[in-house]
Amino acid sequence: MKILEMRAIRGPNYYSRHPVILMQLDIEGLETKPTDMIPGFKDNIARMMPSLQEHKCSPGKVGGFYERLVRGTWAGHVVEHVALELQCLAGHEVAFGKTFDTNETGIYNLVYRYLDYKTGLRAGEMAVELVEKLFRGVTTDVQPLIIELKQIAASSLLGPSTQSIVNEATRRGISHFRLNEDNYVQLGQGVYQRRIQATMMDNTSALGVEIADDKESTKQLLSSMGIPVPKGRSVQTADEAMKAVEDIGFPVVVKPLIGNHGRGITVNVTNAAELLVAYGIAGEVCETVLVEKYLEGFDFRILVIDGKFVAAALREPAYVIGNGKNTIRQLIDEVNKDPNRGIGHERNLTRITADSMTERLLAVKQLTLESILAEGEKRYVKSTANLSAGGTALDVTDHVHPLNQLMAQRISQIIGLNVIGIDIIADSLEKPLHNDSSGVVEVNAAPGFRMHLNPTRGTPRDISAHIVDMLFPPGTPHAVPIVAVTGTNGKTTTTRLISHILGLNGSTVGMTSTDAVIIDNIPILTGDYSGPEGARKVMMDATIDLAVLEVARGGILRRGLGYTESDVGVLLNISSDHLGEGGIDTLEDLTRLKSTVTEAVKPTGHAVFNADDPRVLSCLEKTKGHPILFSRDPEHPALKTNYDGGNLNVTVKEGNFIIQKKGWMSTVASVVEIPITFDGNAGFNIENVMAAIAATAALGLNEVQIRAGLVSFSPSIGQSPGRMNVIDMGEFKVVVDYGHNIGAINATGDFIKGLMPGRKIRMASGVGNRRQEDILAFGRALAMYYDHIVLCDSDPRGRTVGETAQIVNEGLLEGGFTPEMVTLVTDEKEATKVSLEMAKPGDLVVLQADNIAQVIKDVLAHKAKL
Repeated sequence: MKILEMRAIRGPNYYSRHPVILMQLDIEGLETKPTDMIPGFKDNIARMMPSLQEHKCSPGKVGGFYERLVRGTWAGHVVEHVALELQCLAGHEVAFGKTFDTNETGIYNLVYRYLDYKTGLRAGEMAVELVEKLFRGVTTDVQPLIIELKQIAASSLLGPSTQSIVNEATRRGISHFRLNEDNYVQLGQGVYQRRIQATMMDNTSALGVEIADDKESTKQLLSSMGIPVPKGRSVQTADEAMKAVEDIGFPVVVKPLIGNHGRGITVNVTNAAELLVAYGIAGEVCETVLVEKYLEGFDFRILVIDGKFVAAALREPAYVIGNGKNTIRQLIDEVNKDPNRGIGHERNLTRITADSMTERLLAVKQLTLESILAEGEKRYVKSTANLSAGGTALDVTDHVHPLNQLMAQRISQIIGLNVIGIDIIADSLEKPLHNDSSGVVEVNAAPGFRMHLNPTRGTPRDISAHIVDMLFPPGTPHAVPIVAVTGTNGKTTTTRLISHILGLNGSTVGMTSTDAVIIDNIPILTGDYSGPEGARKVMMDATIDLAVLEVARGGILRRGLGYTESDVGVLLNISSDHLGEGGIDTLEDLTRLKSTVTEAVKPTGHAVFNADDPRVLSCLEKTKGHPILFSRDPEHPALKTNYDGGNLNVTVKEGNFIIQKKGWMSTVASVVEIPITFDGNAGFNIENVMAAIAATAALGLNEVQIRAGLVSFSPSIGQSPGRMNVIDMGEFKVVVDYGHNIGAINATGDFIKGLMPGRKIRMASGVGNRRQEDILAFGRALAMYYDHIVLCDSDPRGRTVGETAQIVNEGLLEGGFTPEMVTLVTDEKEATKVSLEMAKPGDLVVLQADNIAQVIKDVLAHKAKL
């Protein structure tokens, strides 16, 4: 078998509402060998992965997948199930998967759910290897593979504290974006967004973080405000450390002045020899070392969020207890057999690793990993009580004295942190702290939540709810309205028109299109951003309060939508384009793909459909949103049904655009007063205007607000570059338009024929990655409306330069053209020049621009010479 393509689709998509891995798999010779032809196949896979028994598959019952194996199924289907189960065994509970055959023998498309895309991709690769061996009768030990997947997940998933916040936000319907490979996350969208880095918030005080990071400054500040802290002194040499101890007295704690996660800390140092070792350990982390009095007692962590006490835990570093026989290394291995201990954060407890910290801690006590402890002797093998280092935690939230709670809240204000972890050494938190026997030894600006979320013992605390309440107090908005526009033709014009109307009425709009990402009318990124990456860039912008997104088929197919739900989804039209790519072979397939946009409308939102397009209308029943229909025919039966259902319609009546709903009707504007309708002659733009009226009305704009936007939007190179820009050259005219498919040619053909009395000359180019039959049909369509074609090849997309142009030429000849009616100029810039120089008085030159900015520049330069 051979993987031909594999990618992670991250948003709602053609296959599922959930993120999936798409794998295109060539099963090669196994196409003739279903599982029922392979002796022992079911028994072998059952021994290798007995948990596959739980897979119901198409029979819909436990053991259903095994039934399919016995009846006979193909290798691709088996890979799908194995890829899912490998992830489940690694701790990622996923269930959805499908396998589709294609038009090519032996080629299958597999999709399956994932939680972490790296883990999902690797599970797919492993599954192909495992299944290929099974067809040869060879089984595989899956345990090493599970360990590898767990390690991948541990390195790529968010940390448990950050993940808990994201989970709570998701539960409340708040979207999130991961902004890097670590724990930098955006919650919410646009102007309402908040950002977190692990457990630090976007409004966490930088000054507070700096103070907390300097342990000596922290102690001095707290002590000055009456908070009990252990006596201590910062030093920079071993001699200074010895002098500090003379004043403080043994035992002491030695730690780097600046550091985190317990690095370089040695506790309970009792003599000079231990002090020198401890100083060396701390000095490797920070050149300034803090020596402070060691307090007898337990290690407690108090958590304060937004100035309020929320949790407390008693922590204990990882330890072993001797039996008089085994080495410390062996005792650690025995502790790690506890099923509650896992790799990283996968279980409540983390496995203890014997690392340099362990060796140094033992060295202070003249021990090594090979030392044997006496029966019952307890020895700590980590200097800090972090759960990630194998420590344990007991929840004591309900047993903290009110005065200690108030003290913790005061500390958060003194340091100036809205999220703070306070480390205390004391016999108990059930009574107020006293200077002589207890004290605050450290504060943390980015405390971990794991000990509170999943304590080893005691009650778990819902810490993330406090964080999300702080970031998004009840009633605070977190999402901007999203309008998504799709269809075969007219997407960009409609997207621009909707954005213009909304912007004119006070919104700061983030817009994506095939041309750019535009924030408040300013292009910030140029290029095709009609996919999910464009949506992401808009949502990340902290100034926008509304998003209008052009959504193209390629983006949906390759990566899914760039959002989970929209407030308005617009489906303009569906016609033949890009068929034969990515498994989208028929208009029915294309319809299903495009309907992803209207299916992703939230139940409280609105889905806008072109009732004049039967394929678009077929998607009506799949939306969860309130339907809005538009049609040029006010008597369209679908409009009547929608009207009777109490929904909104937009249509044209007596030369006016109207909005109608049961019980009322409102006139928006006359058709002829809206510039992009070209006095009502551009039927394709009449449809785009109706779609824009529907979308903006769905967002609550009234007819006066909508009209103001419609009448002030022109098809100019300034407002709508590359979309039916008519440029008067004096004795002839030029139209610059991106329309590059059969639907666009047919939609605009009659309008263009009526613009000028003379010849209609068009610079045109096919698109290389279309099917040959579609490129031929494109040529035949051109022949219906034009007198001369200047053929270039601006977008070969996998074909040799000039090949696509030759196919278009064949279509032109089939459509009635003669060779003299075609000029072949491969380069678009040269073809623009040839087309313009060919024009005579009364002619119309239509330039199908791929590089829109360059073509417009060349047209204006030519005009300046006339």
